[in-house]
Amino acid sequence: MLQEIEVNKNYERSADVFKAMGHPARLRMLAALGSGEQCVCELQKLVGLDMSTVSKHLSVLKHAGVVSSRKEGNWAYYRLELECVGRFLTCIERTLSE
Repeated sequence: MLQEIEVNKNYERSADVFKAMGHPARLRMLAALGSGEQCVCELQKLVGLDMSTVSKHLSVLKHAGVVSSRKEGNWAYYRLELECVGRFLTCIERTLSE
């Protein structure tokens, strides 16, 4: 029974990750982060949204454990915590373009 509860929790956490990734702007930022750490200002330019909206999107991803951040001066830098996300997005893009 305990093992079944753990399996269910893992599925719930996985669902949280998929929910967090479920927005085109977030997916675009994640694809960029697949190449390495990025300043939030670079991610803002990439998606073309205001800083407040970009910060909210990144907060959702961070809360789900998909990304992490560090501060340097006035800027925040983000990186993927789930390295498999970059490969996953590449796989999806390749499959959809075929």
